[in-house]
Amino acid sequence: MEQGNILEARNITKVYPGGVVANHNVNLSVKKGEIHALVGENGAGKSTLMKMLFGMLAPTEGQIFVDGKEVHFTSSGDAIAAGLGMVHQHFMLIPTLSVVENVILSLDEKQAFIDKKRVAAHIEEISQKYGLAVDPYAKVSTLTVGQQQRVEIIKALYKKCDLLVLDEPTAVLTPQETR
Repeated sequence: MEQGNILEARNITKVYPGGVVANHNVNLSVKKGEIHALVGENGAGKSTLMKMLFGMLAPTEGQIFVDGKEVHFTSSGDAIAAGLGMVHQHFMLIPTLSVVENVILSLDEKQAFIDKKRVAAHIEEISQKYGLAVDPYAKVSTLTVGQQQRVEIIKALYKKCDLLVLDEPTAVLTPQETR
């Protein structure tokens, strides 16, 4: 593994039952601070690759390394524990709950009481640091699609991810929100 890579995929292949090949010998390396974009037609295997990197699918062949160590994710929880975050193409938010409640639901904290005000304050810190203005107490159903996308990003950043994977990040945004 090359020095400084926070993520590396080597010869990743995914063959679905029936012989459909979604990815064949894909190689990818990401260093801290880099931004990469995967571009391709619908059905080209972009989302499949991201799901393998995030532990939602197992590769048929190949290796994945995080911070120089080979990993074998069996769930997205494994990927999150390794410092990866993912914002899915389809939002995973509960519209009747507030932003802060959605963030709390996404946490893997094993405690009886979570301080809602502390979580809201941390959401505000993340919002300011990254320019993701969102009211922590707003109901998700009242937010624009662009604001909901920000909530998904905040959920990942709240978990202190080192690498953020965005699946179709601009598909539902206006040109202004994309910028």
